[in-house]
Amino acid sequence: MTETVKQHGKIMMETERLILREMTQADLEALCKILCDEEVMRAAYESAFGKEEAQGWLNRHLKRYADYGFSLWAVVLKEANEMIGQCGLTMQSWKEKEILEIGYLFQKAYWHKGYATESAIACKEYAFSALNADTVYSTIRDTHIASQGVAVRAGMKIIDKAVKNFRNVDMDFFLYACVNPSY
Repeated sequence: MTETVKQHGKIMMETERLILREMTQADLEALCKILCDEEVMRAAYESAFGKEEAQGWLNRHLKRYADYGFSLWAVVLKEANEMIGQCGLTMQSWKEKEILEIGYLFQKAYWHKGYATESAIACKEYAFSALNADTVYSTIRDTHIASQGVAVRAGMKIIDKAVKNFRNVDMDFFLYACVNPSY
């Protein structure tokens, strides 16, 4: 299994059940199982992506690895050696301020199994230990109750609310935050 994973992107961290690694072009098909799924994307972004939009999404994250050393990573289920989602850290704007966000999206078949929480906690710990971040955030649609639960289980609390526009649709988002306990 490790050999196959290494053929893909650089391994960033491991949890009990998961490997988080950089995505590569070889992950496009697995990424499309997430981004091109209407139900998955309706919860977070109102509608699914097409394959070209998924390629653009992947390209942005590959560029962020080069620019920042982090971004959303492939979440690989160890027992199946399969990419089941993505979770990681990105710089996002919130009310004209740049924040370090933990983001996560998973294939529907892997919802409600604790994988999002497990990977979000690993990303939070990475942000605090490797990046020395003072705070991490998650921006979550006000209607996405499951994702809000992940943020709470990862130790975050709502600190703000705003309207964000995505693909020409205004949506209400909550801003969740967790402060580095060593600060």
